[in-house]
Amino acid sequence: MAADVLVISVSAGENLRLAERFAAAARGHDLSAEVLSLTGLSLPLFNPLTLAESGIPAGVAELNAWLDASPRWVICTPEYNGSIPPLFTSAVAWLSVQGDDFRRLFNHRPIAIATHSGGGGYTVLTALRLQLAHLGANLVGRQLVSNRFNPAKDDSIDDLVVRLQRLAAINH
Repeated sequence: MAADVLVISVSAGENLRLAERFAAAARGHDLSAEVLSLTGLSLPLFNPLTLAESGIPAGVAELNAWLDASPRWVICTPEYNGSIPPLFTSAVAWLSVQGDDFRRLFNHRPIAIATHSGGGGYTVLTALRLQLAHLGANLVGRQLVSNRFNPAKDDSIDDLVVRLQRLAAINH
């Protein structure tokens, strides 16, 4: 579970395929890489009432362990209604209530972001960049936007992996 790069997919479709390409590129740079699809986790929609009545679901601990074990992440997410998918927002909400320091997992974490979206894709990456910066993450300046008319290029994926690796080296 402790990979050099954890590639998080927020869908089971094109973004999962994009995540696999990022993992392969990381391995090409002698980094261990794992793909985590949030769609495969059993996390209910975050609701404060559910938290008060039932506590934190077991799946949150599993997600926390995945994230905590990897020093750098790539997040591949589609755009939903011009913003971040509810699956990702809900996962972050669950992670943020499990302790006193809701930024702990994200603070100083090197993260690259990418999308394969049916629409433009820029809006989700802007929203994601704002959210991750608020949580204290160190984001790679470049991002990857792809769709059916503009597929992701291998050299762009490779460049993001190299930039992520450099950002992680600066942080230590």
